[in-house]
Amino acid sequence: MPSPSLTRRDVDGRPAGLVLMLHGGKADGLTEVDESSASWRRARWMMDQIGDQLVDAGHSVWLLRYALRGWNERVHSPASPVPDARWALEQVRATYGDLPVVLLGHSMGGRTAVAVADDPNVRGVVALAPWLPADEDTDPLRGKHLVAAHGRKDKITSARQTRKFVTRAAEVTASAEFVDMGRAGHYMFRRRSAWNDLAASSALCLLDERRRADHA
Repeated sequence: MPSPSLTRRDVDGRPAGLVLMLHGGKADGLTEVDESSASWRRARWMMDQIGDQLVDAGHSVWLLRYALRGWNERVHSPASPVPDARWALEQVRATYGDLPVVLLGHSMGGRTAVAVADDPNVRGVVALAPWLPADEDTDPLRGKHLVAAHGRKDKITSARQTRKFVTRAAEVTASAEFVDMGRAGHYMFRRRSAWNDLAASSALCLLDERRRADHA
C-alpha cells in the first residue's frame, strides 16, 4: 500500500502559520500518486509560484501528495485523501505544535480541505475550482473561514454548485466568500497569475487577523 508524502518549504525558525496544499484527483482511482501525476504537478507549480510570497510573510508551505489518485468513496470510508490530509495535519502538529493552518485545495483537494476543516488548527479553507457535490456537508467548516473561487468555463467541476455551497456554508462559517474567476476553466491555465494571486492573498488573509479585518 503506498503512503502519502509531503513536499515542504519551511521558514527559518518557527513559522507564524502554515499553508497545506491539497492537489486534485479523480472520483475513482486506486493507482499510486507519483511525481508524474498531472494533478500533483499542477499543485507543485503553484507552490513554486506562490511559495516565496508566503515564506517571506513568515509562513511555511507544505504540499501533500496523496497515496492514491481517487476519492474512492465507493470503496473507502472515509474517502481516500481524507486520512492522508489528517495525517499531514498531524505532521504539522508533531513539528510545530499548535500552529494556524490554512488549507489550499484545487478540485478534489478543495473537497478534501472541507472534509478536514474541523481540525482544531485549521483557520480556514481556500478552495480553487473545487469539487463540491450538492449534498456536501458544511459542518466541518463551522466557525472557520472559506474562500471558494471558480471559473465560469469550468467543464470538470461546477461553479454553480460551488456558489450554492458557499451560500449554505455561510450559515455555519465565520466568513464565506465566492470569487468569480471569469471565463477561466478547471485547470487554471487561463488567468494563471490571477489564480496564483488569489491563492496567496487569500491564504495570507486567513492567516493574518489584521489582513482579514482590512479585507472585511
